[in-house]
Amino acid sequence: MRQSAVVGGGEIASAADDDYGNFIDNLRLFTKGGTGGMGYPRLGGEGGKGGDVWVVAQNRMTLKQLKDRYPQKRFVAGVGANSKICALKGSKGKDCEIPVPVGISITDENGKIIGELNKEDDRILVAEGGLGGKFLTNFLPLKGQKRVIHLDLKLIADVGLVGFPNAGKSSLLSRVSHAKPAIADYAFTTLKPELGKIMYNDFKQISVADLPGLIEGAHMNKGMGHKFLKHIERTRQLLFVVDISGFQLSYHTQYRTAFETIILLTKELELYKEELQTKPALLAVNKMDLPDAQDKLHELMNQLQNPKDFLHLFGKNMIPERTVEFQHIIPISAVTGEGIEELKNCIRKSLDEQANQENDAYHKKQLLNLWISDKVSSTDTVQGAVCTNVEENRQDLLPLYISHLITETAGDWNGLISSQQKNKNEEKHLEFVLMTVTRLCIRLKLETYMYRKCERHC
Repeated sequence: MRQSAVVGGGEIASAADDDYGNFIDNLRLFTKGGTGGMGYPRLGGEGGKGGDVWVVAQNRMTLKQLKDRYPQKRFVAGVGANSKICALKGSKGKDCEIPVPVGISITDENGKIIGELNKEDDRILVAEGGLGGKFLTNFLPLKGQKRVIHLDLKLIADVGLVGFPNAGKSSLLSRVSHAKPAIADYAFTTLKPELGKIMYNDFKQISVADLPGLIEGAHMNKGMGHKFLKHIERTRQLLFVVDISGFQLSYHTQYRTAFETIILLTKELELYKEELQTKPALLAVNKMDLPDAQDKLHELMNQLQNPKDFLHLFGKNMIPERTVEFQHIIPISAVTGEGIEELKNCIRKSLDEQANQENDAYHKKQLLNLWISDKVSSTDTVQGAVCTNVEENRQDLLPLYISHLITETAGDWNGLISSQQKNKNEEKHLEFVLMTVTRLCIRLKLETYMYRKCERHC
């Protein structure tokens, strides 16, 4: 039986909580499992186990609501029932459930990850209840586990908007969705992440996260820094938004062209976490309603087609290890609406292509697992035949096994050669070669193991 969180006395300091207005993405909580129930020594009765503390993901829940509902941030589970004559086995204490939003990462005081909650009704045990009193504990109960945990929210969205301040990300979000972010003509208008959804005529929905603008040095926690870069990690794709006229944070900072802002954004993502560069990316060139925008766009396209020809303009510490290859480059104007529909269609097309690739990879993995299981079964059959004849002629064991291995693998090599002749698509050909070599390596390991096992038993 479960109940809502039991809140006791004592307040944990809130210095670790990141609060930006009504948005909180980090919270520190104290949790304690329930104490077990007393045993009954006279009759050997066993006390009930203390209740556990669980963190449960719920939709339409925020860390701000959690903090407001439980300001003391202390969660204690129920105590196990004592053993008694009418009930020698005590009942378990009531569990305590902490409701949190989807997308929470839970860590302990040492920064060790306890787990993640990525969908509704996911749950993680964070503090276990103590055992009830029984013979092994001299019928004395044990106390529940105490634990201080950190809840770290990383927004889950299909697309994350990435760009320098005042690039027009909030204006774009308001254009493509029903979200109403703050919009103004100065930098750092967005002080907290905003979520919106793109609605299509066939009722398809795509979630978009507008993150506060990055600046040079964001990976070192400058500006909003790590507080919001972490939200990019769980987006499926990135949408770079750049001002076609360039960017300059203040009169004391250097002016950056649109191409330079793309290179610097790529470098910041690389320095924060290299895995971010592997995400599919699109580029929205904003503010095309400004004078000379077409000329600047033509220059930008030339630079993006041959980026290495212009990297000498940057310092060595500003050049990323790899440049981002954009799947689509769309010139837009968030003010006039130019290119917005094309952008929405490109976003959907890109996400659909990614979903198809993930499905193909999943099916190939399933087929590979099925193939391996079939080969293990066939190897077991050969193993039985070898073991039957091994007493008569033990010296023939290895040649027979090797002959079986060569016969089985020859078909794969012939298939590989014929595929080389038929397959003219370079990408598909490379994929086939890698799959075949992987299968051969796995088979060799499995059958070598089976041979050794067979020899040992026989």
